[in-house]
Amino acid sequence: MLAPDLSADSPSVLFVDDEPMSRKWFALEFGDEFKVATAGGADEALDILRARSHEFGVLVTDYRMPERDGMKLLRAVHQDYRHVIRLLATAYAEKDVAIAAVNQGKVLRILEKPLDGDLTREALREALALYRTQALERAVNEGRVAALREALGFLAHELNTPLATVRGYVGSVAGRHIAPGPDSPPGIARFTEEYPGELLGALERAERRALYCQSLVSTFVQSARDAYPDAQPQSIRASSLVEALLDEFPFEASERACVAPDVRQDFALPGRRDLLYLVLCTLTKNALLAMRGQDRPPRLVLEVGSAPQAPRGRRAWIRVRDNGPGIPPEVLAKLTREPVTTRAATGGSGMGLMFCQRVMQAISGSIDVQSVVGEGTSVTLFFEALGDAR
Repeated sequence: MLAPDLSADSPSVLFVDDEPMSRKWFALEFGDEFKVATAGGADEALDILRARSHEFGVLVTDYRMPERDGMKLLRAVHQDYRHVIRLLATAYAEKDVAIAAVNQGKVLRILEKPLDGDLTREALREALALYRTQALERAVNEGRVAALREALGFLAHELNTPLATVRGYVGSVAGRHIAPGPDSPPGIARFTEEYPGELLGALERAERRALYCQSLVSTFVQSARDAYPDAQPQSIRASSLVEALLDEFPFEASERACVAPDVRQDFALPGRRDLLYLVLCTLTKNALLAMRGQDRPPRLVLEVGSAPQAPRGRRAWIRVRDNGPGIPPEVLAKLTREPVTTRAATGGSGMGLMFCQRVMQAISGSIDVQSVVGEGTSVTLFFEALGDAR
């Protein structure tokens, strides 16, 4: 027989009975394999659960007890502590008691008193196994919910800037509208411009950002479709992610010319395309914003490479290199650990790179940021898994 699991994080069994000898026997009989706590009644049991419910995985309660019987306790535990697996011990196994125990208290088993040692031990093992299975399912579901919240927060963060820009462009165009006079021909709107093509350019820029937002949403919709059980898993290559960014990112008129792909060695990417696409878009946006207004011509390189001989976790990468102003050392030291930004005056929150870091950690990857003030910045996404390189 395997050694009993009595570690600190092993769930306990709470036995409830108003008879002291019954409680003493239960603790002695099963304490060799299970961590056992006892209570002399329903109120005491609920007090224990209110203080330490996280310690308990199983409740075994007698049915006939003064003041509050076992059925009332089972209903209360089912309502407030659903993670606790419930067993009823009774010498009064009438049909209505059994039905109520199942329907109201949601018990796993009904044990007949006097308790049989072997049958009770088997029931406790079954209950604890069910508790651990359900605890694992809860942890998985909580992880999925946390990942969904993270993904939605990342998406909202990335959509916020282009949508605000679209709103600004549209508002600017609307503000140039000239109210029609009494002699104005119907169906014709008139606008003023500071220079020829100003309004048409604003509308085109607004359209590019709207298309970018649409591409982000479409990517997440596709990921939702891929999550269905019968969906075929999509293979993502690093080069295709770079190509998608070059096609869909809302570059300003002169920005696209300064961005160049450098695919040295392609590889299959792990993880979800939507989040990795957001990561790459965020890094590109940060680099372009950093280079705006500098004296020298901006240059941004999206490098894809792999090296099977490199240390594990650094064998494949996507690198975003710019020749911008660089990042001060005091900011660089905090960049992937806390939300710091060099663009606070223009609305930067510093959360973008934090989101990127979390996405990479979720797929066992990492982010490395290197920067020299006055020369530029290089942000490398390192991937743990390396697919077939080519």
